Amino acid sequence: QVHLVESGGGLVQPGGSLRLSCAASGMTFRLYTMGWYRQAPGKQRELVASITSDSSTNYLDSVKGRFTISRDNAKNTMYLQMNSLKPEDTAVYYCKAQFITMEYWGKGTLVTVSS
Repeated sequence: QVHLVESGGGLVQPGGSLRLSCAASGMTFRLYTMGWYRQAPGKQRELVASITSDSSTNYLDSVKGRFTISRDNAKNTMYLQMNSLKPEDTAVYYCKAQFITMEYWGKGTLVTVSS
């Protein structure tokens, strides 16, 4: 059974940094395209960043230059380094794994950017 577990969320001041992790189990991690999504209150879930099996990356325009997605296939873990955080980055951040038609989601971790 596939499990995705996010961690690293919390409360941070504007301009601060957080590193999110997504630990995967029950899957051949290296084959999957992995992604970070977020959903703010009252808004639709949106793709923040993704990384393919060959480590090609893609970012939401509003996070380019501030966020960095990465993966460690040896540890079955994906990361999102978030710098220069803004109040508008406040959301629940979700991890997603996709391979062909198979798609799995984590339960999310809350990131709150506030002074």
